Amino acid sequence: MIEILKLQKVYSQSFALTIENLKINKGELIGLVGNNGAGKTTLLSLILDLIKATDGHVKSKDLQVDKTDDWKNYTGSYLNERFLIPYLTPLEFFEFVGNLYGKNKSDISIFMKENEDFFSIEDKDLYIRELSAGNKNKVGILATMISNPEIIILDEPFANLDPSSQLWLKSKLKDLNAKGTTIIISSHDLMHVTEICSRILILENGKIVNDSKTHSNSLQELESYFKLN
Repeated sequence: MIEILKLQKVYSQSFALTIENLKINKGELIGLVGNNGAGKTTLLSLILDLIKATDGHVKSKDLQVDKTDDWKNYTGSYLNERFLIPYLTPLEFFEFVGNLYGKNKSDISIFMKENEDFFSIEDKDLYIRELSAGNKNKVGILATMISNPEIIILDEPFANLDPSSQLWLKSKLKDLNAKGTTIIISSHDLMHVTEICSRILILENGKIVNDSKTHSNSLQELESYFKLN
């Protein structure tokens, strides 16, 4: 579904990312793990064509992402609060995103009702810029799901979420994945990653140093790896 070929990103002659070949199959739930500066956000940004590759390319369903926008029709993503519109209320933002995909106000109302255990709009006049970091994350994460995308990409989705919200999100991602959604998340939380992901990629110095299916000892192996690095 997503194919990466000879992908490189260089900043000031320093290689931020170098991936020779990577394939992500339809229906996989991929976890990206690595220390700060490992290249996780750079990889996600290249998949979403937010930054230009120095060399190589990314394909999504055989569409080269830097050559067409058609892949955006089936892709939902949230990397950070820069994806939000701070002067809108959450409801206005959801309606704005929904409108891009042909959703009306009734559709958004139903969507919000279905997901109110994760985020409910208690103060309808509060702007996104006034929300806590956790609630901003919730708005961004929910917005990725409005269009029922085939692919969801999230950067540190569990950051700043309270325990109940983390549990809800893990359950939601597993449910979407079970229905066929391909999901890529990056996270520093090794436990969450091993609980929900079917495949885990470790990035170090911009390179994938391990690519493995999740198994019963994955958490212990990841903890051992990062104790040594």
